Amino acid sequence: MMRIHFTAEDLARTQVADGADPLWETVLSLHSLQERCPDPVLAGRRTAALTRPLSMLLPLVPPRGYFPDFLTPGAGTAGLDAGLDAVLSTPRARLRTELTRLTGRNRPAPWTRSLADGEPGSLRRLAGSLREYHNTALGPQWARITRRTATDRALRLHALWQGGAEAMLRTYGPSMRWQSPVLEVDYPVDRDLHLDGRGLLLVPSYFCKGPVALADQDLPPVLVYAASADGKQGVPEPPASLNPCLAKLIGHTRAAVLEALSSDCTTTELAQRAGVALSTASEHATVLRSAGLVSSVRQRNVVRHALTPLGTALLRSN
Repeated sequence: MMRIHFTAEDLARTQVADGADPLWETVLSLHSLQERCPDPVLAGRRTAALTRPLSMLLPLVPPRGYFPDFLTPGAGTAGLDAGLDAVLSTPRARLRTELTRLTGRNRPAPWTRSLADGEPGSLRRLAGSLREYHNTALGPQWARITRRTATDRALRLHALWQGGAEAMLRTYGPSMRWQSPVLEVDYPVDRDLHLDGRGLLLVPSYFCKGPVALADQDLPPVLVYAASADGKQGVPEPPASLNPCLAKLIGHTRAAVLEALSSDCTTTELAQRAGVALSTASEHATVLRSAGLVSSVRQRNVVRHALTPLGTALLRSN
């Protein structure tokens, strides 16, 4: 178990990442790719096109256990390019320390040794392999990956806005349990992480199976967790018929809008699913949000809506 210790300052500085981190998804998908039954998103991805990048990346990311922190820099939350720039800027001393920890007493491969020496060409090959693998293996499904993480983020932010950081931290069970002032996390090794006023960045992930933190406790604290699978099958068909009890409770049109949110969507998609005008969908989403049943997050020039835990419970109870 890992115990993450919070102060009042840590709670104030705790936040949820904007969405999927491309480098965390890359590394965690490499874990999945090495399993007997990888995630369906990766089905058939071990093709000849990936032979070169995988030959470089798999020695750095074993199926289980430690992998170097420099593969998942904090800059990755700003996008793949920013993350790869940070990888390229990794200090030589850190490369050597983390790769020595990875290989232990085993004799490292020549590729790993040159990387540990900080050779610029090796760093460029690493960045190129990360980019090639990400674009080839994850690129075709990136919309699906980001859709799931966006849905999860909306749910967490709703709890944060309504009840503060402690309320949000209570939404992560059962693998993460808030026992103020400590977050208990199911973890393969026993450790304590003291935030010491730095706060915690929570990163929703499509490929994460269980909570993952950086090994180096001196780095800015990050906890990656498995994003909620709600809506992972994509956009559903509009409901064939409304639940009569729900329709009586909140009205037919509003019930149609609520049921159409079985997975997250934009206001335009919501109107299409519910069979109503765009202005009507927006109006009912606003009312449902005020009632705590829906959360809405602006992403660039669109607004995405998702059911809150309370909204999901209402749908399931009728």
